[in-house]
Amino acid sequence: MKFCMLTTFFGSQSFGGDAAFVDRLSRALARQGHEVHVIHCRDAFEASRGDQTPRPYSPPPGVQIHPLESRAGVLSPLSTHQTGRPLFKARAIGRLLRDIRPDVVHFHNLSLIGGPGLLQIPAPGALKFMTAHEHWLVCPLHVLWKHDQSVCERSECVRCCVKSLRPPQLWRMTPLLDRSLRHLDALICPSLSTRREHARRGIVARMTHLPYFLPHDYTGLPSAPTPTHARPYVAAAGRLEKIKGFQDVIEAMRRLPGLDLRIAGSGQYEAELREQARGLDNVLFEGRLDAANVAALFRGARAVAVPSLVYETFGYVVLEAFAERAPVVVRNLGALPELVAESGGGLVFDSPDGLVEALGKLTSDDELRRTLGENGHRARHGIWSEAEHIDRYFALIDEHQQRHRQRQRTGPALSQAVAAVRRQEPVLVPEEAFEPVR
Repeated sequence: MKFCMLTTFFGSQSFGGDAAFVDRLSRALARQGHEVHVIHCRDAFEASRGDQTPRPYSPPPGVQIHPLESRAGVLSPLSTHQTGRPLFKARAIGRLLRDIRPDVVHFHNLSLIGGPGLLQIPAPGALKFMTAHEHWLVCPLHVLWKHDQSVCERSECVRCCVKSLRPPQLWRMTPLLDRSLRHLDALICPSLSTRREHARRGIVARMTHLPYFLPHDYTGLPSAPTPTHARPYVAAAGRLEKIKGFQDVIEAMRRLPGLDLRIAGSGQYEAELREQARGLDNVLFEGRLDAANVAALFRGARAVAVPSLVYETFGYVVLEAFAERAPVVVRNLGALPELVAESGGGLVFDSPDGLVEALGKLTSDDELRRTLGENGHRARHGIWSEAEHIDRYFALIDEHQQRHRQRQRTGPALSQAVAAVRRQEPVLVPEEAFEPVR
């Protein structure tokens, strides 16, 4: 089969979990002999990267990358941000889709490559899926974080954008999103939490739950030695942003003097976190680490803390911890407690006292740490394995291919029925024209 992935950031010009997922899915499909094409926006990366340089990336055999670049430069993603349409990229994307002729077009992060209007682009004969990697469909800032203070439970999008120094998106006040979602065969949600949040915030689409996965060769990463550390430590990793909640773990360290915190990553909130940790000898910043060194950091940890303050759509860091038999401690919000409940691989906290208690338990109780770590490891190789994901992905493809074939069979019959009604003749509609009620 031929697959075409459309996303804003990818490969060397990317950051975040959406690009990691597109890479992992593309590799998994290519390993099975399928042809995969990835279309992404180089202009968007240049407009968003700040001081981040492109990272090394080589596509595997079977995956072809099509970076888009417009003579309009930064005006291209800016126009998409404001209109919700691929104004400068539509012709190039349309030409690529006609040349590739994919069986499946899978949309991912569309925020700056085409907006919701890209869902309407013609792709004759192809299924159209989209994965909701963030809450972009219901939040201009993607993360449901209101006024840089708290989780958004009642939208004030224009005020929130202005306060965040972002131009409001006027297309969100039009029917464009609703019309565009009708062109999808399925909106894929990585967690049940994500599906609930989209539904309760007004998204009307055929939604299905399909969680992320780790590749079968993830444990074959180039090995890095487990860091030596004289004292027990808890690990944390990710972008150092306020919404990730690392400040709460730093604060917990004041009450856990016998435990160290080792934080891997960098980001805009790093200076504030370092200032908060001033004078705390049990808080260490590791800087940006590659995947092998993050895995090694997790391997030696008593636990991995994931204290995100927003509705995460999944939480790749949880699976990466489970791959190293490290239990997790997560905030009771979004998809994170869902992953713990499914796996039995960690503890959930609701308050600062709960966080301190959970970290203390996993530091002092070797049997609890071992049991939770093994539970998470089994789940990573079971419900969140590459094989399980691909099986469910192709089951979804088969389901919607059957729907398409059914519509092709019943379409002429229904057209004849409409004509008969207009002529006031008796109507016989074949039974297969009706989908069973589920």
